[in-house]
Amino acid sequence: MRVLLVEDDDGVADALVEALRANGHRPARVRRGADALIAHREADVVLLDLGLPDQDGLEVLRKLRKIDPVPVLVLTARGDERTVVRGLRLGADDYLVKPVRLAELLARIDAVARRSAARSREAGELVRVSDVEIDLQSRQVVVGGHEISLTTKEFDVLAVLARRPGTAVSRQQLMDEVWGNAFVAVSRTLDVHLTQLRAKLDRPGLLHTIRGFGYRLGE
Repeated sequence: MRVLLVEDDDGVADALVEALRANGHRPARVRRGADALIAHREADVVLLDLGLPDQDGLEVLRKLRKIDPVPVLVLTARGDERTVVRGLRLGADDYLVKPVRLAELLARIDAVARRSAARSREAGELVRVSDVEIDLQSRQVVVGGHEISLTTKEFDVLAVLARRPGTAVSRQQLMDEVWGNAFVAVSRTLDVHLTQLRAKLDRPGLLHTIRGFGYRLGE
């Protein structure tokens, strides 16, 4: 994969670039958020540090999400819950706190690659539930005739449910398909995205919680 590393620390960046290259990826490194907002066009995935010299990484993420659905993995020393939740709500596909184990980072990148490939293979399919239309190919959602904006992960969660309308989907299956694992940290992340998804859809009876099991889209 073409990996764009947005990192101002030369020591960290050099080590990551070397490791990425040794594992078959094609890394490119920039130091500033402004450069990332240009270089993302040539990337399959972005590794984004938040402590950048010209602007906060969360602001870079917000701007990036307006123009490109490229997968973004936040890689930062900020591990407080407020920042993690904000990063996920702004559209980060994953959030890793430094120091991160190299094997885990590479596994997360590979998981992003698999999910991106699976999305690109999806046949054009329009799912309708009540007055909600979900286009799985164009990744567009229309509610009551008006298109709404979802983050990459919010759409991924909705898409898993939309492919099985009216069918119960377990929490574990949701986490496996969207994140590639079902660990506790991912479980909390799923809750954040479901809360945001329900608020944006604004259809109280659409997304049902099945206590002790998972979720269902529609009746």
